[in-house]
Amino acid sequence: MANNWKHIAEYQEYSACHRAGGLFCLTGEGVDEAMMLGTLAAFWAVSLLFVITPGADWAYAISAGMRGRVVTPAVTGLLFGHLAATIVVAAGVGALVASIPIALTMLTVTGAAYLLWLGISMLAHPPVPSAGTDQESGPWIRWLAKGACVSGLNPKVFLLFLALLPQFTDPTAGWSIPAQVMALGLVHILSCGVVYLLVGFGSQAVLRSRPRAAQAVSRFSGGAMIAIAVILLAERLGS
Repeated sequence: MANNWKHIAEYQEYSACHRAGGLFCLTGEGVDEAMMLGTLAAFWAVSLLFVITPGADWAYAISAGMRGRVVTPAVTGLLFGHLAATIVVAAGVGALVASIPIALTMLTVTGAAYLLWLGISMLAHPPVPSAGTDQESGPWIRWLAKGACVSGLNPKVFLLFLALLPQFTDPTAGWSIPAQVMALGLVHILSCGVVYLLVGFGSQAVLRSRPRAAQAVSRFSGGAMIAIAVILLAERLGS
């Protein structure tokens, strides 16, 4: 009976909208879905600005591109790290960790140490690709795991999600807050996947026939990872 009254009310609202000359009349769940799509679009625009900004993820995707056939597993690993951060925030664990200074410090130190190790390795042993050949790159699972660590242990990713995702949620929407956070996170992950694959395969296509340029870019990427690690430590330990 209650459902019948609900449908009657929605029909009356829909009819009133048309009598008023409305071209796009939505009621009930339609309004929620339209608002959610608008929110997803707005979040995507903001998220994309962060994704196209070069950082540790870009440096890792470029290094994978110059190693040969490991771009896909490397980027997949990066996406797993972002997915883990999304799940943590959606589950409410993110706010708890952020409120415990020692936990956030441990995360920062661990992530910075890992970036330092990767950066130093790239500086010490930069890949020098040759046209038509694939350099020894190691097993795919190793690149996937390293990618997950690069993004998953980066406190900037975690804090960005913690600060950004809740801003685009609506407590009055038909979806629960965790479901909205997961949807927003998946939009971000999709953008990351497209951009990082373009970066990885782009570096592979452009630099494979330019060994000196590839070596210089590899060293720059390693230096960028070291710089990001130092900045993370300085910001956290200096606060």
